[in-house]
Formats: sequence, C-alpha cells, structure tokens
Amino acid sequence: MDRNPMLATAIDQTRARLARDGWCVLRAALPPETIAALDADLAPTFAQTPFCQGSFYGETTKRFGRLLARSERMAALVQHAVVQGVVEAILAPWCDCIQLNVAQAIAIHPESPAQIPHRDQDMWRGPVGEIEYLVNVIWPLTPFRAANGATLVWSNTHGAAALDPPPTSAGTAAEMEPGDALLFLGSTLHGAGANRTTGVRRGLVVGYSLGWLKPYESQMLAYPPDVARAFPPDLAALVGYRQHRPNLGNYEGQCPSVLLAGTADMPRAAIDALRPDQRDQVEAFRRGQAEP
Repeated sequence: MDRNPMLATAIDQTRARLARDGWCVLRAALPPETIAALDADLAPTFAQTPFCQGSFYGETTKRFGRLLARSERMAALVQHAVVQGVVEAILAPWCDCIQLNVAQAIAIHPESPAQIPHRDQDMWRGPVGEIEYLVNVIWPLTPFRAANGATLVWSNTHGAAALDPPPTSAGTAAEMEPGDALLFLGSTLHGAGANRTTGVRRGLVVGYSLGWLKPYESQMLAYPPDVARAFPPDLAALVGYRQHRPNLGNYEGQCPSVLLAGTADMPRAAIDALRPDQRDQVEAFRRGQAEP
C-alpha cells in the first residue's frame, strides 16, 4: 500500500535534515494537550522515583522506564508515523526490522550539572563511522530552555565524524515546547544541559535500534506477555514479540508472538525464519542433495 503523500514528504524531509546535521527538531509533532495528559499520568511515578546514583545518570536526576505500561498515551509517541518512518529509513540498510530500544522518563532537577557529552551508540562495541545503530527521540513534557537543561547537541558530529577529536565549541541547546520532538542519531554527540533554574525539566526519551542488537531496556521484562497481550500487534512486535531474521529472538524456534496467545508451555516445531537470500541458498543446497 502506498504511503500518504503528505506523510511521505514529511518523512523524507525530516530524514534528510537528520542525515545532514545529525539531529533535527520536529515542531508540533503532537498536540500539547496529549503531552500534558501523559505528564499527568506519569506524575505519581516521578514523585515516587528516587534520584539516580552516579555522575552519568545524574544524582539530581530521576529516571524510570516501562512507559508503555505506565500510560496508554505513550503509544502515540512510540508509534508516531513520521518518527517511525524516519527511523526505519535511517536504520533499514543494516537490519531486517527495528526494535524499541528504550522508553524512559527523565526529570532534571534544579542545580543539576551538565551531563558529559556522549554518543549513545557507544553502549555497543561495534565499528564506528560505518553504521548507524540507533535513533533517539526526546519529547519534552515541560518547555526545554537553555537555562533549565535543554539537551545539548553538536551538529555534524555524526557518522564518520564520530572518529574525529571532540569539538571544542559549545553545543546547541535544543529548545522546544511540549509537542515538539528532538530526533538525533546514535552517532551524534549530545548531553543534557545544566539546570540553572528553580524548576524541574521533565522529558521522555524514546529510542529505536537495529533489531539484532541487545536493547538498552530489557523489553521482555518491561513488557512481559501478560502486559504485551493488551498491545496492538505492531506495537507488540516493536517491543520484541517478533523475530529478526535469521531466527534471532525466537521462542522454542518460533516467533515470540506465540507467547501472546497464552500457550507458552505447549511443545512446538521450530520454523525457519530466514532472509530471502538465505532461504534460496538453503533450498538450492537441498535440491542439490536430492539429485543423483
């Protein structure tokens, strides 16, 4: 089925900006009312969550995950059509399908120092400058300003430039309103800014990665079958209830989506889940074995 022309244009334009600069802001991606309602859903957990430990996470910062289980409104962010289309276009050269890498809420409290500039791709020890491993999206729950810790991004530090010495210039504060979305590549240098105000800066990070990587957030623990059964099939697939060809992430040799049917304990026959090129090779070999 052909994509909606307006959607296709928005995806193509956003992807081009992201590929050029390493980051971009998608303005008014969702209604502010949707974000305000989501913020209200998460408010009790923000209040109950203790501060992080360690200088990277930030000892005046709060973080928690499992957002799809905490608010049904979260699906609108995770499955945003433009965002997901851009992510799939960026990551498609290196994977069969994408996966949700993380859905995390972050609150940066007053007097929080700036976070060390870093690249999220460095969580995996793979080749640098040859492949994109992930795309992250930051959704502000409160206005992001330079003074309250808006995410700092460094343009043109992505891709092969990740091998260059760190820039000496200050990053750009991605100032946004609730409803906007900051997209940046896993190879782009970035970090939270310092909060020099008396207010709390709250936001969400939704990350997507190559489907064959170990995700940052253990999705099957965050959304076990009894939770994921309530998800639409495409959302369940995004959090891990599908195989990445060839045969990665299977359950008893089958797609883990079988767990959503509530029949986990029944014996199963393993079923090939191969890429077309692999399937052709296997079939050609089988035919050759059968010939006299």
